Parts: sequence; structure tokens; C-alpha cells
Amino acid sequence: MKNTFVLLGLAALSFVSFTNPGDKKVKETTYKVDPQQSKLVWNAKKVTGEHAGLAPVSSGSVVLDGGRLKGGSIDVNLKALTVTDLTDPDYNAKLTTHLKSDDFFSVEKHPTAKLVITSASPSGDGNYDVVGKLTIKGITNEVKFPALVRTDKDKLTATAKVTVDRTKYDIKFRSKNFFENLGDKAIDDNFTLDVSLVATNPELKASR
Repeated sequence: MKNTFVLLGLAALSFVSFTNPGDKKVKETTYKVDPQQSKLVWNAKKVTGEHAGLAPVSSGSVVLDGGRLKGGSIDVNLKALTVTDLTDPDYNAKLTTHLKSDDFFSVEKHPTAKLVITSASPSGDGNYDVVGKLTIKGITNEVKFPALVRTDKDKLTATAKVTVDRTKYDIKFRSKNFFENLGDKAIDDNFTLDVSLVATNPELKASR
């Protein structure tokens, strides 16, 4: 009987050691975003057409827990924002300068935009319904968007499409909800951000 209690005690200790809460931390993996391989494409529409361009991702990370998206963030360099749909150099420069002005992103005062993931619900096959916080011009609002995340050994790729209401960030230039009689000069309040990230985890690469 005494031996039985000893064996049961050892079994209990073994169970505790293998279910230590600290083991959960091992499942969490952070991938560092590669700015050179990542990009953010913006697209904005107006009554008479639309414009598109790039805003470089300067840094960021993506966190997985047990292989599932848990969190992450990216910083975007708005001072390096470009227009890609205009081939005329003068018109391109004029629009780029205007977008960086106080009518739009005020890049001298607020050079960086930031997107932070606060929660992510898996919807199947690497897809997620994401809730995050987007900060532009020092103003933070909640955003919801779909995302796709794939991993291959030490490499992670992620894509997302975020729809942004610019007026929530004090960008009201030619918004028909704030100005009357704009006619065909009106600019849509919503614009989209197509995010494409490539990230790596050096620790995973070293363990291969």
C-alpha cells in the first residue's frame, strides 16, 4: 500500500511538471516584419476617378500562439508616401505634396501611422477576422478587417484589406459630409489599405 501511494505521488508530480503553465509561453512565436519585402498599397476614390500609391512599412511584428494569429503591429512611414497611378511628374508631385499637407496626413507633425492587432478570430484555412487599433495623425480608432496568414518554417506571410473612414482621423478635405456644393470635386470618405507583410523568426531558422 505504501508503494502504491509513492507511485501515485510520482505520477502526480510528473503530471504537474508536464502541464506547467509556463509551457504555454513556448507556443507563442514572434515574427519580425521585413520592411524590404512588405508593402502597404492605398487606394482612394473621388467622383471623377481614383488614385493609388504606396506607404512603406518601416517596422512591425506578428505574434502567433499555438500557430494561430494572436497579435502584432506595424508602423507606416507616411513621410515616404508615394502616388503610383500618375505618370505626369508634375501632377504626381503636386498630389503627393498635397497628401502630405495638413489637408490630409500632416506628415511633418505626424510622420508615422500605426496599426495594432487587438484580437483575431480564426475563420478557417489561415483566414482571420481581425480587430485592431489604427492611429493616424495621433488619433486612434478601432478597425475590423479580414486577414490571411501563412507560415512556412521560419517565414510568415500575411495579407489584409483595411477600409478606413478618413473623417475619423480629422481628414475632412472635400468630404460631402462636411462641405456642401462640392459637385464632382467630392472625395470619398473611405479609402482602403492593402497590407502585404513578410516576416521571419531567426530563432526558428537557427533551429532548423
